[in-house]
Amino acid sequence: MATKRGKNVLGSDLLDCSHEPLTGFYRDGCCRTGANDMGLHTVCAVMTADFLEFTALRGNDLSTPMPEHRFPGLNPGDRWCLCVTRWKEAFEAGVAPQVVLEATHFSALEFCEIEDLRAHAAEA
Repeated sequence: MATKRGKNVLGSDLLDCSHEPLTGFYRDGCCRTGANDMGLHTVCAVMTADFLEFTALRGNDLSTPMPEHRFPGLNPGDRWCLCVTRWKEAFEAGVAPQVVLEATHFSALEFCEIEDLRAHAAEA
């Protein structure tokens, strides 16, 4: 579903990333960003076991549910709006998850090369 929430890295309307689980800094399913989003949650990524282990070892456990924050915990195959710097860190370590380009906010291009994102492209 196209939104009025900006453009994606391909230059078209930003699509929603996921509603199950509900993702996005604003928990609206979209990897849009704003002044309050210090982590820049702009990359719509498809979780993998390798990435979930990688990020947990760096202090961001995305697998463990935290009901008090309405966070279900993620599993391989789930789509999630990642911080662009974590995706780039995982890319440099060789464990970057696939990216849904149509649902990745254009501002991710300030940190990542479009060629690197395309090389990890998942289906929309």
